[in-house]
Amino acid sequence: MDRTQEMREAFKRALLQTTKALSATQEVDVSFGGDVMQVAGTTARIPLPDRIINRETAAITRGEADAAALRLAHHDAITHEQLAPKNTAGRVVFKALENARIEAIGARAMEGVGDNLAAALEQSFKLKTNDNRSDDDITPLADAAALVLREKLTGRPAPHSAKPLLEFWLQQLKDKAGKSFDALSNIDHLEDQGSFAKLARDVIRDLELDDEEKGDQEDDNQESEDENDHENDNKSPDDEESDPTAENPDDAMPDGDEINDSEAQGSDQDFDLENDQDEETSQDANATMGQQSQSGDNGDHYKPYTTEFDEIAEASDLCDPEELLRLRRTLDRQLENFHAIVSRLANQLQRKLMAQQNRSWMFDLDEGVLDAARLARIVIDPMQPLSFKREKDQEFRDTVVTLLIDNSGSMRGRPITIAAICADILARTLERCGVKVEILGFTTKAWKGGASREQWVSEDRPAKPGRLNDLRHIIYKGADSPWRRARSSLGLMMKEGILKENIDGEALIWAHDRLMVRPEARRILMVISDGAPVDDTTSSANGGAYLERNLRDVIDEIENKSPVELLAIGIGHDVTRWYQRALTIVDADQLGSAMVDKLAELFDEDKNN
Repeated sequence: MDRTQEMREAFKRALLQTTKALSATQEVDVSFGGDVMQVAGTTARIPLPDRIINRETAAITRGEADAAALRLAHHDAITHEQLAPKNTAGRVVFKALENARIEAIGARAMEGVGDNLAAALEQSFKLKTNDNRSDDDITPLADAAALVLREKLTGRPAPHSAKPLLEFWLQQLKDKAGKSFDALSNIDHLEDQGSFAKLARDVIRDLELDDEEKGDQEDDNQESEDENDHENDNKSPDDEESDPTAENPDDAMPDGDEINDSEAQGSDQDFDLENDQDEETSQDANATMGQQSQSGDNGDHYKPYTTEFDEIAEASDLCDPEELLRLRRTLDRQLENFHAIVSRLANQLQRKLMAQQNRSWMFDLDEGVLDAARLARIVIDPMQPLSFKREKDQEFRDTVVTLLIDNSGSMRGRPITIAAICADILARTLERCGVKVEILGFTTKAWKGGASREQWVSEDRPAKPGRLNDLRHIIYKGADSPWRRARSSLGLMMKEGILKENIDGEALIWAHDRLMVRPEARRILMVISDGAPVDDTTSSANGGAYLERNLRDVIDEIENKSPVELLAIGIGHDVTRWYQRALTIVDADQLGSAMVDKLAELFDEDKNN
């Protein structure tokens, strides 16, 4: 290892220690990766420092790490979600003000931390491409509001690169919300997130962004939809098909209940299983997957050259909120052409699943619910004992389905559009039937190798290096997150720049291991792909069949040794040569019905067993 690399590794170690210390959290997990700082639960991810570290780049990276640590120490996601506005514009400003509060606490307490945060802030504004004078984009206004509050709380001037933005918005902020900004900058509320949030709502209200009446109206509409659902559940299948509202999937399938961000992020963390036996089973299965997936048929061991640059990202973190909403609108326009198909498929799957939820009872029991239908025999013969009944357990409800979608470049266009539409259908339909759904995607961060390959080249290209591209695994929807909260995230599949290469074996392990820590008794993993794993750099350095051998090993391990039920749908490519339970469709338009049919088969098998 050369001198530059040694300095970089030493710098990373120092960052890890200072981040953990500043966070004041014992169990914090700090890692490097991605392009932006991210915090979820007790996990923090910091962007990698530049290869050549100087005073300026070191301060920027320290600023990212300090921001992550302060967020871990002074931010509560549940409180944030409970007090945040319901509308998008209000939430963007609310989040920006909360970030300013968090960082102000550190900057006021430690001057060095303030300097680091200022360096990171300066860099972030240099990289921003927002049009500061766009009336349609709320982000510049949110940034300006945060800068005004930061200056009031810390006394530090705005970064030089942010001066044009602040000049444009400053007078409007003062005119509309000058008094509420003064109240918000009272340091007595700085460390009380709840009090601060209420004052922040005053700022947002003065800026005419709170839109509380609209939020109340949405709640009323949701209650009305729930009442209609209760009536529709009593309809026969024939009535359901003839119902004109079924042509609109949004009317036919209401949103799920809201949950807070911390609960949604909880789906990304390990769950405490219901008993020790289940926990041991999951740990054993995961350990087996980790060991078995490393070997190939010819004795060569599958391995990544480095995992340092790999990324697991929420879809919302890979795209700014405004662009994500625009992409979702694009997906909705595509969905309009499929309303009739959507309604038919949703009703077909719902009827199959709801049919298995019919209540069934056990009679003539010694305890339970009194069986009124058998009271007559007590009248006839008073010596007869009372009869009780109990509803049979419905194991079907204790189910989770993961949809793992190939996000490779070859899926671009109609295939990825159909996959996104079907994921949308599946999530809404199964959520209504009481089945939790997780939607994941897999691709790479670069074409033909990324930073992993650069490191391999810089280290004189050792033989048999293993996987040489940087993984990007995407969480579109967590199992515990309702479809309503995750619907905009599915629009990311419409962003062409996301779709690159595909390394299926490690994606399967990732999705499988997420399922294994779920508390549900039944776990189903459905893979949608249009071909074999492809990464030219890895294949050329290790042999053409390297990735395919690993995929076969992983599939064999899941199908034969794991409780997870695996099935696959190939788009224009025969996947039956890899997966035991699979089908191939020639036209991407067939994907929706194929998904419904395969899931229905699984639930029918479960019922027969």
